[in-house]
Amino acid sequence: MAEAKTKINIHPLGDRVIVKPLEPKEVKKGGIIIPETAKEKPQEGEIVAAGKGRTEDGKLIPMEVKVGDKVLYGKYSGTEIKINDEEYLIMKEEDILGIVA
Repeated sequence: MAEAKTKINIHPLGDRVIVKPLEPKEVKKGGIIIPETAKEKPQEGEIVAAGKGRTEDGKLIPMEVKVGDKVLYGKYSGTEIKINDEEYLIMKEEDILGIVA
């Protein structure tokens, strides 16, 4: 398991990762600023901690993602947790849709 610059006191097990959601860029459509309450939940984040991988038939299958990767995840993926007054998501690797290049 590896950790990013952000120091957190939780280590995900197996094929779970901890993701710091990225703030969505302010959207202006036709000069209208969308209020905070109407913004959608972010679906992009950065991995700040990752487990070692999953086990299948007694063999360890390593994670495809790593700390520092920016990833896309499903709108309602993961479980929200709060560490040091910051919001994070903990989710399984299979909930990650892709890595942002």
